[in-house]
Amino acid sequence: MPKAESPKDAAKVTEGGGGRLRVDAQRSAHALIAAARQLFAAKGVDATTREIADCAGVGMGTLYRRFPRRADLIGAVFREDLDACADAAATLAAEKPPFEAFSLWVQEYVKLIGTKRGLAAAVRSDDPVYVGMAEKFDMKLRPAAQALYEAAAAAGEARPELDGAEILAAVSALCMSTYDGKPDHASRMVARLLDGLRLRR
Repeated sequence: MPKAESPKDAAKVTEGGGGRLRVDAQRSAHALIAAARQLFAAKGVDATTREIADCAGVGMGTLYRRFPRRADLIGAVFREDLDACADAAATLAAEKPPFEAFSLWVQEYVKLIGTKRGLAAAVRSDDPVYVGMAEKFDMKLRPAAQALYEAAAAAGEARPELDGAEILAAVSALCMSTYDGKPDHASRMVARLLDGLRLRR
């Protein structure tokens, strides 16, 4: 099985075919990804490349060297967020009680769904950045959800007749629409769903 791409690997994706980026180039790529994430959250994916470059403190030439197409930058933000969401499962499992770990992780997943929707709105479905996204979701996130929910059920904190994969599908459905333009609607509805899954001793 191919090795999963790390955030550092994501920064190298547009660097013309190989070799490690210089340290300063890595920093500028990460700064651009962070700036894009911040502006996408505030303005949506319509934030301009000029705004992103200014926020990152780099010139337009640097932006286009790292990310020749707008889709490349959007995809890099998504890949970092996907990896961070997957990695959060193990961290939360180690630090929190089982059901709390699952609940906190699901809310991280809700945020990721928002990133995915923005990417889908901005990139053609046949673009290489977009192709395979569903498979990446399944490969990285379903096992995380399953492991966290199984731990909660085994601890007697969650309903044992369900599993993480079907709960993730329900959460995705709740995230598919907005209500009166309220950005926190999905998060609040998911919190209600999670409350119904919890077993209280």
